[in-house]
Formats: sequence, structure tokens, C-alpha cells
Amino acid sequence: MFDPVERLKEFVRHPSVSTDSKYQDGMRGAQEFVSGLLRSLGFAVEVVKTNLHPIILAQRAGDPSWPHVIVYGHYDVQPPDPLDLWKSPPFEPTERDGRLWGRGAADNKGPLMVHIAAVGRLLERNPRLPLRITFLIEGEEETGSPSFLPFLEKYQHRLNADFVFLSDTGIPREDQVVITCGLRGLVLCDVEVTGAKSDLHSGLHGGVLRNPIQALAELCASLHTPDGRVNIPGFYNDVLEVEPWERAELSKLGTTEAEYRSFLGIPAFHVPPGYTPFEAIRFLPTLEFNGISGGYQGEGSKTVIPSKAFVKISCRLVPNQTPAKIRLLLYAAIRERLPKDVTFRIIDQHEATPYIVVPPDRSNTPKDQPARLATAFRAIDAAVTEVFGRPPLYLREGGSVPIIADIKRVLGLDSVLLGLFLPEDNLHAPNESFNLRVMQKGIAVSERMFATLAGK
Repeated sequence: MFDPVERLKEFVRHPSVSTDSKYQDGMRGAQEFVSGLLRSLGFAVEVVKTNLHPIILAQRAGDPSWPHVIVYGHYDVQPPDPLDLWKSPPFEPTERDGRLWGRGAADNKGPLMVHIAAVGRLLERNPRLPLRITFLIEGEEETGSPSFLPFLEKYQHRLNADFVFLSDTGIPREDQVVITCGLRGLVLCDVEVTGAKSDLHSGLHGGVLRNPIQALAELCASLHTPDGRVNIPGFYNDVLEVEPWERAELSKLGTTEAEYRSFLGIPAFHVPPGYTPFEAIRFLPTLEFNGISGGYQGEGSKTVIPSKAFVKISCRLVPNQTPAKIRLLLYAAIRERLPKDVTFRIIDQHEATPYIVVPPDRSNTPKDQPARLATAFRAIDAAVTEVFGRPPLYLREGGSVPIIADIKRVLGLDSVLLGLFLPEDNLHAPNESFNLRVMQKGIAVSERMFATLAGK
């Protein structure tokens, strides 16, 4: 059996940044690495071409009566910039302080390696394991998965499984696992505001026209109330009510507000009334400004009235909000509130539907929940309790994994999301790392779950 840490190091060495064309070799290297590893475990591997980066479809066939699990992951990573903030080069994996440091170590190469290693160990002990497994690994997750939905629609006849298993969500502490049972959706857009046809001298022309930066700043300020709520009529109309068992699970989190505030490095929280910070990031939708620009950005001063100003906006959605409705409400507010003495355009970006699955034995568990999905939840609960020494928590998460809702809609499958990365793993930031103790325990949990499904 291969050493999963050494294989993870090899995986991280491939600079597989999907958003930047100069990393084409790294993308190809990462794809070939994963494909080769799965072939070595006996999987039939097909590399499905897309308009951008291929999808790996690796299958272990068997008796149709056997359980069938789809394991999802992605081999692409975020850009490593800014490079000068890394303590060690991002694509030269370094083992230090019980962690593996490098871009993609936690998102998502390390968690994906957990499940590959677990399957490898099981098959080494029992080559005839009565379990069908499909690995579905894409290379465009960090760009919004544009090829994934067409792939699902084309290949759904080969993806008739019982559920999807993945680890692309987090845990609060090394000793407390979370099984994620809800993810927020997304609506993203850019707004470009234009004043004059070119930049203007602020002394010669200031005072006779509206500055695009001012118009944009006033728009942004109007989209929230002072107490932190999103100030768009109808924005909260469809928000799903929180179940009592969800609040009970959240009460077991074990992290204090003071600890969370210290981790964020902020003097105080800014949370809508009636919600704790931990509730707000799981149960409420948001509207955030992800980037804003306009005018001179260099050293010193340049006294111009800029021709254009820009803002990037993202909304995180919760069940039962829909991207289509929220996009309409947001765009209507933008059109109404931007003044008529500037022009503007709204540029659509990608979106995602929120997702929720209710674990078995809850008050609102669907009566028709598939038996093998319930078995998987109970198996992962028992395995986490045994390996980590305490049972998992079942919580919604504030982040988004857009493909999960697509899988549910196209394939009709729910997902079991085993959290494995920690807040200090620095996803999408410099000095990303993956806790190797969590990795080894994660392999043991994954192995136990697969074995239980196979009846072993």
C-alpha cells in the first residue's frame, strides 16, 4: 500500500491552478497523477474532455446489487498569490509541525487523498470487496465548475448510485468532526458605473458631475441596514426556518464567541439582531462586497475624477432561496438606486443553489430517505466516534459547493459531507496546510464507512 502523505506531497507539487492559463502543465500533471493512482488501484479510468479541464471518471464495477458510492473531489487549486507571504514555496510541499504546507494541501488534494487511501487499504485486504465505487474528480471547481453540469447530464446513466461522499468542508477543531448537512448557495455579479467618457482633472471639472466612485459607494451603502441586515425588499422571504435539533447541535460546538472573534482579529461582531455569530454564518443569507476599484491606485496622488468604478458582489443563499429570485431582487435594487446621471452595466457571474440534507433519526428526516443513505450516515457517525473519540456534529456550513445541488437535481442523490479541514488550514490564502493527524484519522473513518457499506 502506498504512503498517503508521500503521495499527497507528489500531488501538491503539480501547480494545478485552473484559473490561470500559464498553469496548463500543472493542471495536466495533477490530472495524470490522480488518473494513474486510481488505475494502480484497479479502477477503470476515463478522462472526459471538457472545454477547459477534463473530468476524471474512475469506476470499480461489480454486481448491480452491491451498494454504489460516488466519491467527489477536485484536482484544481486556487492561485498562490501573494507569493511573498508564503513561509515555504506553495508548490514545494513541506512537512512541518505535524502539517503538510502547500497550495491545495487542504483544498482539496489532502481530503481527496484521504478517500483514495481508504479505498486502497480496503481493496488491498479484500480485492473482492462487494462495493461499487466511482471517483468523480473535476478540474474546474475553483472556476465555478462550468463543465460539471453538462457532464452530469450526459453521463447520468453511468452514475446510478446510492449517495455521494466527499470532504470539501471544515471542522472547528482537530478533535471535533462535523458532518455538513447544509451548504449555502451563491449569486455573483459585477457592477460597472461610468461617468464621463474619460478620466477628468478634478480641479477643472470637479463639481459639475457625479463621481462614479461616489455613486457606487452610495449604492453599496444602501444595500445594508445599520444593524447588518440586507436592505433589499423580499430578500429574506424564503429563508428556511431553523429546526430545534440544529440549534441543539450548534450549542455543542465548543467554541466561544470570544475565541471566534480573536481568530478573526476583529474588535466586535456585526450580526443581524436575534442571531449569534455562529448562527448567522450557517442559517442566514448574506450580501458581501468582494472587491471594489476606481480611480488612481498608485503611490502618491493623482487628482482625477475617474471615468469608471467597479464592485464585485456576492450573495450567499440559504434554503429555500433560489438564485433566480435573489438575482432579480438584487438587480432591481441596483437599477433603482443608482442615480440617473451615471450609466452602468451589471455583469452576471456564476451561481449555485443552496443544499440541505437531513440526517436520519431527526424530527424532520424525510420518511422516504433511502436506506443506504441512512446506513452511510450511521456508519460515518460510528466511525468518527470511534476514531476521534467523540461523535460528530451535524451542522450547516456557510460556504458553498455548487455541484452538490446539481448532483441532487440531475442524479437525485444526496451527499454525505465529512469535514476534514480546519480554520487554521488557510484555504485560499498564503500558507495553506493540512493537518496530518486529521488526515490519518480521516483515512480510518473513511475506510470504516466503506467497509460497513460492503457488509464487512
